[in-house]
Amino acid sequence: MKKGFKSYAIAWTVLLVLFNAITFASPGLTGGAKYSSSFWIGYAFITICFIGNLLCANLAFKAENARKLFYNVPLITISYTALIVSFVVGGLCMLLPNLPYWVGIIVCAIVLALFAIAIVKASAAAELVERVDEKVKMQTSFIRDMTAKAESLMARAQSPEAKASCKKVYEALRYSDPMSCQKLAEIEERIAVKMEELTNADDQTQIQSIAEDLESLINTRKRQCMLLK
Repeated sequence: MKKGFKSYAIAWTVLLVLFNAITFASPGLTGGAKYSSSFWIGYAFITICFIGNLLCANLAFKAENARKLFYNVPLITISYTALIVSFVVGGLCMLLPNLPYWVGIIVCAIVLALFAIAIVKASAAAELVERVDEKVKMQTSFIRDMTAKAESLMARAQSPEAKASCKKVYEALRYSDPMSCQKLAEIEERIAVKMEELTNADDQTQIQSIAEDLESLINTRKRQCMLLK
């Protein structure tokens, strides 16, 4: 994601340079003193929002993968919205030299505080969703692993009978509840042991017997899952 941030940083730098060029090259529009207190308040407000936008983008693009980047998209969206609002509010302060400085400070501070709170909330929400996602990933890893093993055994089966037995196990796992919990640890351990036995079995009668035991254990797990809901 570093390449994405580099591209973003280049665009950000261009906009910041353009903003400063227009700000200091253009004459005052109202005929009064251009560099008044309200001008510097507006300029500082916009610059702070520029910096905040870059910091939010940096935080978002630190994501290790596209999924985590997606969780952090609200950070960029909020900071981008804050930047647009800062141009409106800060621009008015810069264009109205007779505006009392305290009015500019209060308005800019309120807007800045609102967006800061929104960014903190978005960041917290992204972290929460990421933790939930990791938890779900861990809780579904057992069934995913067992299903992958059953699918592999089905593909490697030497005879139609063995393939049919492995397919029954695969189908039973495929339509099982993917969520695991501590109360399912015992039955899942037994399933894992039987799956290992099925992997090492080479006799058709043995394969069929182990596959039937596996189906029974998987169905028992299904019933336990239903009782736990």
